[in-house]
Amino acid sequence: MNEKGLLFVVSAPAGCGKDTILNEAFKKTDKAGYAVSATTRAPREGEVNGVHYHFLTREEFEKKIAEKEVIEFTEYCGNYYGTLRKSVDDLISSGKDAILKIEVEGAMNIRRMFPEACLVFILPPSWEILEERLRGRGTESEETIAARLRQARTEVTFAENYDYLIVNDKLDEAVDDLLAVLRAEKLRRSRLDKLIEGFRS
Repeated sequence: MNEKGLLFVVSAPAGCGKDTILNEAFKKTDKAGYAVSATTRAPREGEVNGVHYHFLTREEFEKKIAEKEVIEFTEYCGNYYGTLRKSVDDLISSGKDAILKIEVEGAMNIRRMFPEACLVFILPPSWEILEERLRGRGTESEETIAARLRQARTEVTFAENYDYLIVNDKLDEAVDDLLAVLRAEKLRRSRLDKLIEGFRS
């Protein structure tokens, strides 16, 4: 069967619970892990280099872009965010699935560069519930909430380009759905041609 891991992308609008789903999923499997992103922003309190992000200077990041060591990146609020090729390669080579938690434009770049990647989009049960969840955080202004909802509507238009859609209505079910996707992709016929060939010889 497959010895190397597979590449997965998980995207979702803010407030859809992708971090919680992924963190809970990782508690239930040791066969997948984050490909830790890189950024030029300063570490926040409690963040650990190499765990939460690879913290780089702007010069270091741009050098890695020039040397094609960054497979996707974006610039947001004056800082670069991106995925290092080595982070992905190390996980996949170790036999673990590499999961990229990135926004939709980055996901589309990954699809172009790695057509074999599996893309998963997480949806809220409804716009009303998404708004409730954003308000429930109690950390953002009305203006920020409105901006996040507008952004969410734009992001959802990309969902048709993803391979799987998971609705985060009940957390435990959403976690199980994600784990089911990870398992199902291992069984996709196109990934198992060598297995079929073995039975023909």
